[in-house]
Amino acid sequence: MPPRIAIPMPHSTDREYGERAIPQYERAVELAGGEPVQIPLDRSPADVKKLIERCDGVLLPGSNADVDPARFHAVISPHAAAADLRREAVDDLLLDDAYAHGKPVLGICYGLQSLNIYRKGSLIQHIPDFLPEATRNKVNHEAGKKVAVAHTVEIDQHSKLASIVGLNGRGLASEVRCSLPVNSSHHQSADVIGAGLRIVARCPDDGIIEAVEGTSPDHFVLAVQWHPERSVDDDEPSGAIFRALIEAAAGTAPTSRK
Repeated sequence: MPPRIAIPMPHSTDREYGERAIPQYERAVELAGGEPVQIPLDRSPADVKKLIERCDGVLLPGSNADVDPARFHAVISPHAAAADLRREAVDDLLLDDAYAHGKPVLGICYGLQSLNIYRKGSLIQHIPDFLPEATRNKVNHEAGKKVAVAHTVEIDQHSKLASIVGLNGRGLASEVRCSLPVNSSHHQSADVIGAGLRIVARCPDDGIIEAVEGTSPDHFVLAVQWHPERSVDDDEPSGAIFRALIEAAAGTAPTSRK
């Protein structure tokens, strides 16, 4: 039986967005050898826990919401989108379960931000407001899904992410500065990094954090700010990220399904 990956619906009230977005994540999981399990956002916590307890891993997808800034003690920016409290509550339940049982976690875009807040980090609420004028216009982080490559990211060559995408000297490249082209669809990013996480990739043009991973060697936790689900058909590193999640989930499957 393939590893079962819990994926919360991207948004609790924007049904059109959610139904358009989630098939990409489900397909990426299936291509990597996993079984996607949709987690609805309109059930009771008890019902959600029953759904996720037999899943082997977690994928936190993107969203057109922004995390409630009250969670990191900030005043809301005028550029912030409305929070989706149901999505936040389900993400927290998924992460509670994943951390309690060592289930692997992959966060994508909003999923990275959600994970960082769960681990008591904070966010930049609007990137252009945060950056100095000299770097503000170097990269369009809100380029959108129609732009296949928005910018590059530089990855720590000693990170798990570098190993996954083949940029640690054993795969696509062996340079000290490991560079990967990515798409981009976000206006927020991680700021202070949460407990048990570390920065493993940045945008070289403006320093914006592009990936974090868990510091525990025994727990697969990875989150990227770009959208690898959009490019799994023609980009090997994108597919490798999902395969790494499924391989890690396969190792937890016997325990999580007892």
